[in-house]
Amino acid sequence: MNYKNVAEEVLKNIGGKENISHFEHCSTRLRFSLFDNSKINKEKLEAISGVLAVKMTGQCQVVIGNEVIEVYDEIVKLIGHVENEGQSIEKPKEKRKIGSVILDFIVGVFQPLVPAIAGGGVLKSLLLLLALLGWIDSSGQTYQVLNMVGDAPLYFLPILVAVTTANKLKVNPLVALSAVGALLLPNMTALIGEGAQLIGFDVKNIAYAYQVFPAILTVIVYAQLERLFTRYSPKAIRIFFVPMMSLLVTVPIALLILGPLGFTLGQGFSAIILAVFEKVGWIAVALLATVLPFMVATGMHKAMIPYAVTTMGELGKEILYLPASLAHNLAESGACFAAAIRIKDKRLRSTAISAGISALFGITEPALYGVTLQNKKVLTSVMIGSFVGGTFIGIVGLQAFVLVGPGLASLSMFIAEDLPKNIINAIIGLAMSFVISFIAALLLVKDQAADKVETKEQVSLGDGEEAWKSPLAGELIPLAEVNDDVFSSKAMGDGIAIIPEKGELYAPAAGKITMIFDTKHAIGMETSNGSQVLFHVGIDTVQLDGKYFDPQVKIGDEVEAGALLLRFDLEKIVEAGYDPVTVAIVTNKEKYKIKVASLRYVNKQHTLMNVTGIGESI
Repeated sequence: MNYKNVAEEVLKNIGGKENISHFEHCSTRLRFSLFDNSKINKEKLEAISGVLAVKMTGQCQVVIGNEVIEVYDEIVKLIGHVENEGQSIEKPKEKRKIGSVILDFIVGVFQPLVPAIAGGGVLKSLLLLLALLGWIDSSGQTYQVLNMVGDAPLYFLPILVAVTTANKLKVNPLVALSAVGALLLPNMTALIGEGAQLIGFDVKNIAYAYQVFPAILTVIVYAQLERLFTRYSPKAIRIFFVPMMSLLVTVPIALLILGPLGFTLGQGFSAIILAVFEKVGWIAVALLATVLPFMVATGMHKAMIPYAVTTMGELGKEILYLPASLAHNLAESGACFAAAIRIKDKRLRSTAISAGISALFGITEPALYGVTLQNKKVLTSVMIGSFVGGTFIGIVGLQAFVLVGPGLASLSMFIAEDLPKNIINAIIGLAMSFVISFIAALLLVKDQAADKVETKEQVSLGDGEEAWKSPLAGELIPLAEVNDDVFSSKAMGDGIAIIPEKGELYAPAAGKITMIFDTKHAIGMETSNGSQVLFHVGIDTVQLDGKYFDPQVKIGDEVEAGALLLRFDLEKIVEAGYDPVTVAIVTNKEKYKIKVASLRYVNKQHTLMNVTGIGESI
């Protein structure tokens, strides 16, 4: 990969340096916070050699994979310091939904914490391993000093959270750190322990080390006060007056209200998780492991980080997300290695091997975007391996003690002195997930040559290229603009999206009805050239449980192009608060080339899309 060229192309297609307000990277993605997301050319970004995918979740996330650091360094050389950050830019702000804003805030606060917590945690687990092997004395001072070094990130978690929250809210991080640090002062802790009072009110005795929520709430309040005092403070004294007044007001509020509230939230959060796990623990682990491919593909797995960080700080262990991730990561690895054996194309085989190695060590995004989501049979194999491995892991109650991506190199995260079988169960779960997905992929995935022959035969039975009419009347929008990451990311397939103006869905081509959801909001059909089509009316309309939907066909019906498939009450759906946008996607997209017409307002007479079997080019 030419890192410099990739960096230049990425920078050009996100609107240039002047459009960047914040820039960072995680283990596989470049993460841009931009002033104007409309300047992004998503199609050109995805077409760059070296870019695996592009995700829009508040941030613009460009998925690179294992070479993300090299590309990041080249972009930094091109843009230098991002001077736009923190400036007040007079331009209309893009409207963002509250869910997107909250998720962006959560990821911005918690994602930067992971390296420090993971580093300290792995150090502690390795020390324990060395002690169990007899290579170091656990009662010696060397062990104790190094163990405290490893414990520091979790102990000072409130301080770390203060900095990341302040950075996210774009306020002074050192003053924010000071406000939260006041809660951890040894003398303050001793004073509170003796029964302190502040302006006549009792201060609740709380140990704030290892806590998350008190720090977040404290910095949120501090941020508002800093802005308030900055606005009204004379410029001549602002340098000391703003921090002084902010600390003077924030810390007492934190000691009397925010700290106890945040502590209660953390305790309640952990209690709920433990109660749920006690009731349906193994089922939760198995199901989470099975759906993780879709969560990672859409970026929704990031929403699990606050839970994992909080639980690790509260309990010193985590029993759901990380164990499920172990099953999923190794299932991705096994399926990729099996796919590499079956695939004849050298480039695809190389991608599969590289992705399999990454997943083996806990990084799954190269596997997901490079292999799994490109082949439904590989995806099926991953889900089978994840479910079987996740079921075993859930039944034995595997516990993780370090917040790091589970994989072969980080197995020490499952070592516990009082749970000697925990690491053994982790190894068994790892092996089961890998082997089951490997065997499943070996059996299900056909080699590339066989796939091409099958496609060619399939095409020769039909017309090869199908011209689809519009299935609805309404406004055609890019699939990427659909407010559902599963559709907008094209994880399930490629196709079209229409904002309907009439509650009627028609067959865009001749075919056979293969599926009608129980909730009637979605229909599947197979067209004459073998393309498998999913029609999905509205976002989250599954919650209507069939209300307002009236299918006009049944499973097995042969239909002609233009046949009425479904009537739905568009006005009632909108009145109920649901987005009516309707998608028509080809779910076996790996076998077809899809070209969408450049139209805006369409009806069933318009030719909207050409679907061509890739066998035509053989």
